[in-house]
Amino acid sequence: MVDKLSRLERRLGYQFKDRKLLELALTHRSAGSKNNERLEFLGDSIVNHVIAESLYHRFPSMREGDMSRLRASLVKGDTLAKLANELEFGECLQLGAGEKKSGGHRRASILADALEAVAGAILLDSDVETCRECLLRWFDGRLQALQSGSAAKDPKTLLQEFLQGRGRSLPSYELLSVEGEDHQQYFEVSCVIDKPALKVQGSGSSRRKAEQAAAALALARLENHA
Repeated sequence: MVDKLSRLERRLGYQFKDRKLLELALTHRSAGSKNNERLEFLGDSIVNHVIAESLYHRFPSMREGDMSRLRASLVKGDTLAKLANELEFGECLQLGAGEKKSGGHRRASILADALEAVAGAILLDSDVETCRECLLRWFDGRLQALQSGSAAKDPKTLLQEFLQGRGRSLPSYELLSVEGEDHQQYFEVSCVIDKPALKVQGSGSSRRKAEQAAAALALARLENHA
């Protein structure tokens, strides 16, 4: 587990002084009474604050309602879960036996909560400015891609527009696996792009959501290397 946490810290771009805070942030309530719910509460506040502040400075002439809509698109559960997937939180989550068995390490709500909890843990382990730097780094690809009105577009559409705008071929999606009972299935989908050569995977509670998750990851990778 120590090696997994060290790898996660490298992906986060932050090394904890108190490793127990990171461990707690990754502990779901199903694993016991000492869990990440309080850190999640703290992290939710700092994530909202940092994103709101970033939008305020990025769009000096944007109206309050439009900024609120953009912020909502960035801090909603699906977006946070995708970020957690990109940072590969799943392998480090501490779950109870039932959640492990049902694939809790892929559950969007658990991943989103863990990302907020880790943000809260970084805040406690360091300071506001350090936490802000980490969050802006995690959200950088999405913040860079933002344009007025783009928040209403889904990741597959944004990826398609990104590729078309550069004269590149469109991505292809392939269903890799379906797990779980009929009422609680998890889909794994790949997104393949020919040029530049890129293949990523996404998961979700439906094929559509899995494709959107894969498209969001592909877009973030492309934007970071553009």
